[in-house]
Amino acid sequence: MPYATTGSRLPAPPARPLCARATVVAAAGGALVAAGQTVASAFGMSAAPTAEESYARIAASAMLPVSEMRTGDPTAPAVTSAIGGEQLSSTGSVPSLDPGAEVDVANLTKAARLGEEAAKVDEEKDAALAKGAPQAVVYDGIPYTLPTRGQFTSGFGGRWGVTHYGIDLAAPIGTPIYALTDGVVEKAGPASGFGMWVVLKHTDGTSSVYGHINRALVEVGQEVKAGDEIAEVGNRGQSTGPHLHLEVWEPDGSKVNPLPWLSERGINVTGPAKAEAESEVDSGSSGSEDSSRA
Repeated sequence: MPYATTGSRLPAPPARPLCARATVVAAAGGALVAAGQTVASAFGMSAAPTAEESYARIAASAMLPVSEMRTGDPTAPAVTSAIGGEQLSSTGSVPSLDPGAEVDVANLTKAARLGEEAAKVDEEKDAALAKGAPQAVVYDGIPYTLPTRGQFTSGFGGRWGVTHYGIDLAAPIGTPIYALTDGVVEKAGPASGFGMWVVLKHTDGTSSVYGHINRALVEVGQEVKAGDEIAEVGNRGQSTGPHLHLEVWEPDGSKVNPLPWLSERGINVTGPAKAEAESEVDSGSSGSEDSSRA
C-alpha cells in the first residue's frame, strides 16, 4: 500500500474492471436517454430543450413585435409588451378615417384649376397696367384696357344734326394711347377727316379705331397686346380740340356704341360729361352725315 510523501494515506485507484463497468453504465444511460427521446417523439411528446435551444428561442423572441403573441410553442418564453404597448390595437392597423372627413379629390382639382385661372387673369392685367394703361380687365379670357387717360366729352349718336360713331376722350397732345385689346394693325397713317388714325383688328373679329392722333407708333401688320402704346393723342383733321376719337366696329363693319361695349367688359369711362352724353344718345336723333371726325 503506497503512502503520500506528507504522510497522508491516499485512496487506492479503482480496479480496472470497475472503471470498465462505469464506462459501460454511462454508455448504457446515454442510450437509454436517446431511446426515451425517440419514444417521446413517437407519442407526440417533446423533450426538454437544450441550453442552446433555449438561448436561441430567447434571442428570436427579443426581435418579435410587442403586439405579437406566440401561442404555438408552449415552451417559448413569454413576450413582454413595451411601455404603452397596451394602447396599440391588437391588429396593429391604423384606424380608418371618418367617411365624412374623406378628401374630395374632384373639388381639390377644381380649386387648383380655378386658382391657376385667377393667377393667369392677374398676370394679364398686371402686364397691361405695367405699360401705362389706366384700367385693365380680363373678359372671357381676353384682356381689355381703357385706351387713354382723358376726360369723356362726347358720346355715340346724334350730335349737331349728324351721327357721331364713337366717343371722345379729351387729353393733351402727346398723351399715350394704348391698344384696347390684342390684335393686328390694319391701318396706321393719314386718314380723311381724322387727319391720322390707327385701326386694329382683334382676335374676335371686331376692330377698334383711334382717330385724330398726333402720330402712330405702330406699323401695318404689327401684332400688339392689350395695353401696348400704339399712338399719341393729337388734334389733326377736323377736330375741335386735342382728344382721342374711339370707335368699335363689329366683324361685319357695323359701328356700335363703345360705351356699353366697354362697360360689358368691365371698362368704365368716367368724366363729368358722361351722363350728359348718355342722355343725348337716348333723346337725340340720328343724322345721315358721319360726324366721326369731331
